[in-house]
Amino acid sequence: MPGWPVDGKQPEPSGVDLARVALRAAKEQARARGAAAQQKKQARRGGGLRSGARADGRDPLPLGAAINRLITERGWETPAAVGGVMGRWPQIVGEDLANHCVPLRYDEDPDERVLTVQCDSTAWATQLRLLAPQLVARLNADLGHGTVRLIKVLGPGGPQRRFGPLRAPGSTGPGDTYG
Repeated sequence: MPGWPVDGKQPEPSGVDLARVALRAAKEQARARGAAAQQKKQARRGGGLRSGARADGRDPLPLGAAINRLITERGWETPAAVGGVMGRWPQIVGEDLANHCVPLRYDEDPDERVLTVQCDSTAWATQLRLLAPQLVARLNADLGHGTVRLIKVLGPGGPQRRFGPLRAPGSTGPGDTYG
């Protein structure tokens, strides 16, 4: 480059360049002194920022925006998205499956990421186990890759154990429907 020394170092500013550097430094110092004076003035008047015509961080937010900001600040994006999926369960899996299978919980541990679903009969639990890989793919397409790694399918819960003269010890009820 013309005008640059051979050793590659930039030459010291001189003349007009030196004046520009000095002017820039003086402007920055004046700006800093002005900001400090403004803070002192506000502290003397009762402190804090005053409301003005322009928006600032203290203005009220719409409810949706406030909730979205809270979710983002706390890192709740994935649990909130999975909660939305639980609300849209019939649209995701279809009406027939949704009538017989209900999502219970989501384990957000990065090693686990398991969605637990309970079915009302063993036949529907078996059907959901067969559909689980496609369902995981559909959920991950909706929520983001790797959000759900596994769907844990639970069979129906049996009726309350009733102890009485006609029950065998350890009996859980009709075997095929509750196991």
